[in-house]
Amino acid sequence: MQRYRDKKVVIIGGTSGIGLATAKMLVDGGARVLITGRSRAGLDAAQKALGESVFVVSSDASSLTDIDALAGRVRAEFDTVDLLFVNAGAGLFAPFEHTTGDMYDQVFSVNTKGPFFTVQKFAPLISRGGSVVFTTAISNAKGMPMLAAAGATKAALRALARTFAAELLSRGIRVNAVSPGPIDTPTWDNAFPDKDMAAQIIRQMSEANPMKRLGTAEEVAKAVLFLAFDATFTTGAEIAVDGGQSQL
Repeated sequence: MQRYRDKKVVIIGGTSGIGLATAKMLVDGGARVLITGRSRAGLDAAQKALGESVFVVSSDASSLTDIDALAGRVRAEFDTVDLLFVNAGAGLFAPFEHTTGDMYDQVFSVNTKGPFFTVQKFAPLISRGGSVVFTTAISNAKGMPMLAAAGATKAALRALARTFAAELLSRGIRVNAVSPGPIDTPTWDNAFPDKDMAAQIIRQMSEANPMKRLGTAEEVAKAVLFLAFDATFTTGAEIAVDGGQSQL
């Protein structure tokens, strides 16, 4: 059954992990999908995985120029949008005393500034009854060592979800967030190039989780699509997909 037939979706940061898993579910459900990313290799791999019907666009999620150009491209291709999934994010795993100004600015630029102006530019394109979904993280509410700056960006994004939900209510646009805990995605390889270190950290995080495992990108994608299309009486909310880590 093509439950998303004719839905028009833009995924900011859709070439791997949660974004790619969400795109696959939407394509399988009949949606028209445009995804963005920065890495040429990632863009090419996503195009191969999703098929030629999907628009795969090179765009820097932190660049206001790129965001403006992307909105123009989406208007030309789709005219209107049913779902804007703002998923792109930058990780920063470092003690606060070793965090530099440049590191701080970069993570805020991608995780907070970019999403703010993406919604600003895309709001006129979102259909009445459409929605915005952000990817936050459980570090937006839990004090987690090594994640001071990154957690702050996600807390700011959580605040934006509430404020945008209030501001866009009169337009019939819902705004919600999905909050992943430890998820098995390629992000681990980027954050920890040393495979032994990555494996050790994954083991530790799995043991610390109430469900004793990492989540999957598909499990988060299901929550995204629930918020986007099924939770029609829900706005300003956040769903934790974290094995209970933020709750238990």
